[in-house]
Amino acid sequence: QDIANTAWAFACIGWSSLDFFVALLSPVSIEDQNYFTVEQLSQLYLVSLHFQLEFPDHNFPLAHMQSELLTAFESQEPRPSRLQRDVAAALTGIGWDHSFEFVTLEGLSLDMAQVKTMTAVEVDGPTHYLKCKRKQVAKNGRTKFKSRILHQLGWTVIHIPFYEWNVLNDAGARDAYLLSKI
Repeated sequence: QDIANTAWAFACIGWSSLDFFVALLSPVSIEDQNYFTVEQLSQLYLVSLHFQLEFPDHNFPLAHMQSELLTAFESQEPRPSRLQRDVAAALTGIGWDHSFEFVTLEGLSLDMAQVKTMTAVEVDGPTHYLKCKRKQVAKNGRTKFKSRILHQLGWTVIHIPFYEWNVLNDAGARDAYLLSKI
């Protein structure tokens, strides 16, 4: 557990020390995968994406477990929120053609995606944020990580924060807001 959490935490902050990841992950054997939960294997899959993008000329230390990591990651089904569905419907209403819950070749689920332009719309509900002082919010590590990885893969990512969307009083305001974002 400590290995998965540590690797995930350092990947989230964009740590780019090859020696660190190799030293941390190299001792893990194929037999050790039984000691990890599905969530931890899923985290390690995301660490593998970070590793491959940061160190493209090196083999991921857990390459021998890559299929198990991907299987664990893919087993975590997306659960679209009502907010996400509302934004998708509004995007359709303004004529922005997109796929709902599009999955990239790397296995990342995008809330909405326009594949031909490589544009993703991510609806960021309350669980995407940390609460800060004075009612301010900051994106959490997982949200920042996903956005950074998508940018590295060539995607343009448009974020729709819940606290901006929820104050829009009518369809006209929501349409204008989305048109300004896309």
